[in-house]
Amino acid sequence: MALTKWIAKEVGELGITCNSIAPGPIKTEITKDLDYPLSNQVINRMGNPEDIAGAVVYFASSYSDYVTGEVLKVCGGSAIG
Repeated sequence: MALTKWIAKEVGELGITCNSIAPGPIKTEITKDLDYPLSNQVINRMGNPEDIAGAVVYFASSYSDYVTGEVLKVCGGSAIG
């Protein structure tokens, strides 16, 4: 998070934005055999790559032109208290 904010501050005057995505557990070939505990998540499933793709599309679109220094958590609510 600190790196994202630092880069955003450094390149902002050049008209460049910097944001990042913090994914939760994602179902991929690498994680297919993992037994990930989902009891602490609000959405009780592993994420799919498509769940992350939506966030990427947002940051790549003009809808995020005035957004910089942000970390978007796509985590199924695993970070909720």
